[in-house]
Amino acid sequence: MKTGLAAGLVAGLSAGAAIADITIAHVYGKTGPLEAYAKQSHDELMLGLEYATGGTMEVNGEKIAVIEKDTQLKPELGRALLEEAYGDDGAVLAVGPVSSGVALAMLPVAQDYERILIVEPAVADSITGANWNRYIFRTGRNSSQDAIANAVAIGGDGVKVATLAQDYAFGRDGIAAFREALEATGAEIVHEEYVPTGTTDFTAAAERIFTAMDGQEGAKKLFLLWAGGGNPMGKINAMEPGRFGIDIATGGNILAALTAYKELPGMEGATYYYYGIPRNPVNDWLVETHRQRFGTPPDFFTAGGMAAGIAVVEAVRAAGSTETEDLIAAMEGMSWETPKGTMTFRAEDHQALQSMYHFRIKADPEVDWGIPELVRELGTDALPVPVRN
Repeated sequence: MKTGLAAGLVAGLSAGAAIADITIAHVYGKTGPLEAYAKQSHDELMLGLEYATGGTMEVNGEKIAVIEKDTQLKPELGRALLEEAYGDDGAVLAVGPVSSGVALAMLPVAQDYERILIVEPAVADSITGANWNRYIFRTGRNSSQDAIANAVAIGGDGVKVATLAQDYAFGRDGIAAFREALEATGAEIVHEEYVPTGTTDFTAAAERIFTAMDGQEGAKKLFLLWAGGGNPMGKINAMEPGRFGIDIATGGNILAALTAYKELPGMEGATYYYYGIPRNPVNDWLVETHRQRFGTPPDFFTAGGMAAGIAVVEAVRAAGSTETEDLIAAMEGMSWETPKGTMTFRAEDHQALQSMYHFRIKADPEVDWGIPELVRELGTDALPVPVRN
């Protein structure tokens, strides 16, 4: 297979729009606290395009180029850069961003320009919910998919749950969906904490949680919903929540964050992706190629980036053009193969339906991070994700 990744990067860093037939804009937070997530998303977007085109970086005989724009995690900048991509650079579609807050600012731009925005990996439900429009597709999972999967993994009759999340769209939407999903399991949320995204001292929040949970009967769990730095898991675990009979639970994360999970063997939750879990040809190719190119296994956000790249190629191939209406017709209900297996864009809201994975953490002295071992795959039939628009 040709090294289309390198060719695509050269085109993207040069005057790609001038020499390419199909220009795609990746509008994402290259710099800032979510930089690690952004790099994974971009590297695998390029790998997805390479994989789907057989290394040629061409579809239907037309050359693809990717231009990059850095939102710096600023909503207004993301909006302006997407306008620039559609209006000045001639991008036929865009992918991104990392932050849900930035994504929400970008959604109206896609509608104004009548161009497709594939949201990856921002997760707030409102992106394909209350703020959605018909030009928005999402390959990443949404808050409800995370929430339902984690509720299935840790919920149960009589379980009492406290939550800690960041005080913005990602955290608020995520906990709202988690609360709704948890009710169906017989569990109950007894306390919610929201803190600023840059929080590094969790002492006060943890003490309020411990006070709320003290005296509760039955199994008690503290569910953490967190993106970025701060290490709330490690810091709260150091405060010995076990004194109050509280077990920590959380969803999946990047490998660097999984180092904190190693301190909690046996902890359960649900994850969007861990490279050792899916068994399919696309993931096999991703794992092998990522190790060859980058010297590491693929990380948490790599599957979504690759899924977005493959979706772009499959949509253009099926549509036979890059006209927006042709692409929408091809993408609504479209199924395609990804590192996670088959994904399908739901016609009603263009949310990608996909499997999630119930895990249990294993500590291996030979591995730097806690290993999410598969308990069970949660297929789309086990995840009744509501249509919220």
